[in-house]
Amino acid sequence: QVQLVESGGGLVQAGGSLRLSCTASGRVFRINNMGWYRQAPGKQRELVATITGSGDTNYSGSVQGRSTISRDNAKNTVYLQMNSLKPDDTAVYYCNAEVMVIAFGKGNYWGQGTQVTVSS
Repeated sequence: QVQLVESGGGLVQAGGSLRLSCTASGRVFRINNMGWYRQAPGKQRELVATITGSGDTNYSGSVQGRSTISRDNAKNTVYLQMNSLKPDDTAVYYCNAEVMVIAFGKGNYWGQGTQVTVSS
């Protein structure tokens, strides 16, 4: 019904920047909340940032001030700009979206994840 595809991960040195993208495709009528989560090895998945359909944002304390979440509703895409990256930011980053699906209703979807590795 709906697929989320992330891109933009990679290997970066501490202090560097990355921009993650996530695009929804399929039977999308409207996307409500979108967000980024991450999971480091041996740890639980945690929230990074979220953005509502009207553009209200929320950040975890660990990325507040270093990251910016934004969205392009015309492209069904959410972005995460991460600056001043630290080795502790190393994780698989997952996109999440609450989607109103054509002829189905509301559903919650996850992307496959993109690896971010920050070297010291």
